[in-house]
Amino acid sequence: MSDFPKSAQAVIVGGGIVGCSTAYHLAKLGWDVVLLERKKLTSGTTFHAAGLVGQLRSSANITQLLGYSVDLYNTLEEETGQATGWKMNGGLRLACNQERWTEVKRQATTAHSFGLDMQLLTPKEALDLWPLMDIDDLVGAAFLPTDGQANPSDITGSLAKGARMAGARIFEDTKVLSIDIDKGVIKGVETEKGRIDTPIVIACCGQWTRAFAKSVGVNVPLASMEHQYMVTEQIEGVPSNLPTLRDPDRLTYYKEEVGGLVMGGYEPNPKPWAVDGIPQGFHYTLLDSDYDHFEQLMELSLGRVPALQTAGIKELVNGPESFTPDGNFILGEAPELKNFFVGAGFNAYGIAAGGGAGMALAEWVAKGEPPFDLWPVDIRRFGRPHFDTDWVRTRTVEAYGKHYTMAWPSEEHDSGRPCRKSPLYDVLKADGAVFGEKLGWERPNWYADLSAGEEPKDIYTFERPNWHAPVGREHKAAREAAVMFDQTSFAKFCLKGPDAEAALSWIASNDVAKPVGSLIYTQMLNDNAGIECDLTCVRVAEDEYYIVTGTGFATHDFDWISRNIPDGMNAQLVDVTSAYSVLSLMGPKARDILQKATRDDVSNDAFKFGKARTIGIAGCPVHALRVTYVGELGWELHLPVEYATTVYKALHEAGAEFGLKNAGYRAIETLRLEKGYRAWGSDIGPDYTPDEAGLGWAVKLKKNIDFKGRAAVEAQRSGGVQKMLATFVANGDVILSGRETIYRNGERVGYLSSAGYGHTVGKSIGMGYVRNKDGVTADYVKDGDYELEVATVRVPCTVTLAPLYDPKMERVKA
Repeated sequence: MSDFPKSAQAVIVGGGIVGCSTAYHLAKLGWDVVLLERKKLTSGTTFHAAGLVGQLRSSANITQLLGYSVDLYNTLEEETGQATGWKMNGGLRLACNQERWTEVKRQATTAHSFGLDMQLLTPKEALDLWPLMDIDDLVGAAFLPTDGQANPSDITGSLAKGARMAGARIFEDTKVLSIDIDKGVIKGVETEKGRIDTPIVIACCGQWTRAFAKSVGVNVPLASMEHQYMVTEQIEGVPSNLPTLRDPDRLTYYKEEVGGLVMGGYEPNPKPWAVDGIPQGFHYTLLDSDYDHFEQLMELSLGRVPALQTAGIKELVNGPESFTPDGNFILGEAPELKNFFVGAGFNAYGIAAGGGAGMALAEWVAKGEPPFDLWPVDIRRFGRPHFDTDWVRTRTVEAYGKHYTMAWPSEEHDSGRPCRKSPLYDVLKADGAVFGEKLGWERPNWYADLSAGEEPKDIYTFERPNWHAPVGREHKAAREAAVMFDQTSFAKFCLKGPDAEAALSWIASNDVAKPVGSLIYTQMLNDNAGIECDLTCVRVAEDEYYIVTGTGFATHDFDWISRNIPDGMNAQLVDVTSAYSVLSLMGPKARDILQKATRDDVSNDAFKFGKARTIGIAGCPVHALRVTYVGELGWELHLPVEYATTVYKALHEAGAEFGLKNAGYRAIETLRLEKGYRAWGSDIGPDYTPDEAGLGWAVKLKKNIDFKGRAAVEAQRSGGVQKMLATFVANGDVILSGRETIYRNGERVGYLSSAGYGHTVGKSIGMGYVRNKDGVTADYVKDGDYELEVATVRVPCTVTLAPLYDPKMERVKA
């Protein structure tokens, strides 16, 4: 063992495709990297992967990441001299009913938005590409010429060889026994063959990652599921260049293999595996074939590929794979432990994602940040419910079963609910609330009129949904009277200590050195001026701030703030989310209602916009924040949870004469789109700067205060921007859902980041960036002739940089 390393810059645990890809990319960056595999490379789940490589996802950046995989696989064999089995034979996706055809057409537009050549085909054109199928029920198909397939073991072996060629050291049959951590700092790993000193550990252990990470206090939400596919003998008429085929209406996929076919799929009643833990020594092992369970897929496939009725079956492969609660994989640095990185949970598309995921993870490790915004797969998207393995498995079973079902706009998960509830849950449900769920929280999406016989249930469609009119009612009430939103699920933090102001001044791009009682809307930027957080800070004392951010960003924003408190500063961040309920009272009658419920003066002179005070309502000390996300006069009322039902009742009693109604999150979305308010995770994020997003006014460049990202903001301000966020308005009959392609003077210049319907303006609204590498100005945006591609059809639209509603803030500041 004289060649066994004593130290390394980073140690990767796991020798599947993601681990080998990460080693390949880190070594290419010049890092001294060691990869440890407890058995043999690919012996976990990689060796039995089906090997289809598709690229299109609902996120531009995840699509870009998968596109990187394709680019890498195109050249890898030539670089390493080792076969990969990679074939860019294209990918077909079928549609067998009108709703699926609408979905496919919208996917084609998304592909065009992201720069992919996705072609819509007639049934006959699809048959020409895939002559073995029956097309009697086919409405149409989509073809992506740059999709393909690979041999999982070969492509992993080629990545491993490339990693070694770049200097990486790879050791098989080397089990990691433990990670040495001293006072929260990784010092090394203990293995069967000795210790390796290292400050960085990268867990790419597939379905073993959850248990491995848990040993150091890191939560990785994934669960093992059985996944089966059938391999046939040679079938006459199967060419070697046959495209991969996905037939989602029949829940199945196909690829060519040695003149035969591989057929698998995603059954609606999947089978979890290793519920009590993965058996000791499990490697290079398949599970017993379950023909009875697979029969449902086999029957569906026979109607599509009649040749399977007489084809010989080589084997029915049953291999466990790791899946996640939301169907997206997991990348990034764990919020619980600095320098512990994760690449796992690939939901049966690890081969497609392997190249790009390894690249992104390597860059994240080497440079301290990902190459671009990877929020859809960021480990920090998870939270408290994901610590419970049973809850994770329950939700993952649902996500697996939906792998090929219709991806409806605004679709909610049903499993594991209710989990986290506001004290008002039962009260709101009795009033007709239809709940959605985010990070385990039950949140009212809309309210059915029970007295009118409306059913409190989502009915999904690509047309106007059943909640369109109810949301319109709530929207109208917010604009004309008043509404109340239960926003208890907001993430809420307390930053406290003698250096709270100094620490927050460094992290926040807006000026937080304001008097007690001030409310500050601010972004938090990375060193490239990208927006990492978008939130509200309230100064409640000289040494304390109350910070409010979105429900889904609880883990991410807490991690960002806590990591960026400068060394040596005395300031502590505490998550107080569960301590407070939030009732948001919004609308032109909000002041009348609030004044009736409290003896405190809430007049405009006494309580200005952007201020916060404690007022009394029904015996409760209520922290009232005069702020809005809907574009109306209003307050967020933050109060201890034990008072929630009492204060709610008092406000509704006070509001009865003024027309106060309950309203939900879908109304918030329609209202904020009209007002031009940005949403983090769609309209803004780490890839966008305040100046690009039209938020430069919230940056304290006029103050002589240094802050993280300041230099990058100054540099951009002197050099100009290459993209600018604008609002697009289309005819009210056009349904916009996001990712529609933006054309300026006939040229593709971007896509919608978010979209919906404005019930006040009576039109469909979208927000998106107009892009031009030579620079974008307000005049450049305004002078264009714009169209949107919606489900492959171009429709005219108008563009504005100003809010469609109350551009002068007169209603907000009334």
